[in-house]
Amino acid sequence: MSMKTTKKSTFKVLFYLKKNAPKKNGMITVMCRITVNGNQSAFSTKLDISASNWDLKYGRVLGKSREALGMNSKLDRIRLDIEECYSKILNNEGAVNSANLKNVFLGMESGELTFFKFFEQFLLDFEKKVNNGLRVKGTHTKYTTLLRHLRSFVFKKYGCSDVSFNNLTPDFVQDFDYYLRDDQNLTHNTIWIYMLGFTAVCRLAIGRKHLFSNPLSEYKNTKKDKDRGYLLRSELELLVTFNCEKGNDELVRDLFVFSCFTGLCYSDIKGLKNSNIQEFFDGNKWIIVRRKKTATSSNVMLLEIPKMIIGKYAGLSRDGKIFPVPANATCNNRLRVISKLIDCLKEKKVTFHLARHTFATLFLSEGVPLESLSKMLGHKNIATTQIYAKVLNEKVGKDMQKVSHKFEAMERSFVTSL
Repeated sequence: MSMKTTKKSTFKVLFYLKKNAPKKNGMITVMCRITVNGNQSAFSTKLDISASNWDLKYGRVLGKSREALGMNSKLDRIRLDIEECYSKILNNEGAVNSANLKNVFLGMESGELTFFKFFEQFLLDFEKKVNNGLRVKGTHTKYTTLLRHLRSFVFKKYGCSDVSFNNLTPDFVQDFDYYLRDDQNLTHNTIWIYMLGFTAVCRLAIGRKHLFSNPLSEYKNTKKDKDRGYLLRSELELLVTFNCEKGNDELVRDLFVFSCFTGLCYSDIKGLKNSNIQEFFDGNKWIIVRRKKTATSSNVMLLEIPKMIIGKYAGLSRDGKIFPVPANATCNNRLRVISKLIDCLKEKKVTFHLARHTFATLFLSEGVPLESLSKMLGHKNIATTQIYAKVLNEKVGKDMQKVSHKFEAMERSFVTSL
């Protein structure tokens, strides 16, 4: 059995300024030079400083200002990471050269796919799905923002522009969480959303054998439930009968009411086509769609009010679309105006998505089982439905009335004993 011998190398890391290429603002890039056995390889740290603040002898920033301490901390991080890479290569391969060490540190060994390059390809593939109507633009924007936060975090903490898959550890994830909370001041639920996206990308990387373990396996974070708004039945009735003076307001009102009776969100209504309306074996017409946001199916039986709304706008859209839907911002703006004209809605923040919450609470209160509601809303699991669908006192009262007669004999006995 052969043993791999380890050959000790002369190794040095030096930071210096690229003075021959100053930037327009007068700042100069800090370079890093790796020397192994007399052979050198250099790369940019992506950090810029003023030449007057540079300590040429020690290769560091002068002074103890917050900026100087922060810059030196990043340089120390780079040095430490290079030293860790050096040790790993030496232990695994027995010898190190400067070019290989630089490439390993930058995550480019043998053309290695880095995490950010993988994420960028993921975004390109996701964009194609958006263009084909399979996913929504808003979700793509969330992933894009997540990547921007990750880049900013990596640059601040490690002084690097990219990371290898090996850098994705539970500590990396936890530090990223702290960064979002402390540096970006993001709310708990916003961080929860980004971490869901981070998990999805990591799972895809694991499935494609780029990542061998889930760095978020130890990460614990749950969504904080908050009171989601909705319209009561009495409020919805006032909106349905409200006389809109402008035609565009009437259209927006009708689309909102349609959502209240189908649970479809704005993007799904906008993409709704005549081909999505099908007659089932039960003789009723159903909406059969695959939600753009989650790509899950959503099947809803059409009641009379949404049927009438469909008939009202028949033939007014192109490309087989059912409704001529204005922009989402326009819809929300007009809904704000309309709600201010109805007394009981003046204090409520009425947005288009409120209709989806209204659908959930309205039909839950009328006795529709949570499982059926989850299917109609196109949720992947019933836990999501429980967030949307608040159990109203009205529903609790109805449920108690259903069983009240079972205690009549006990009540009579109690009255007799008084």
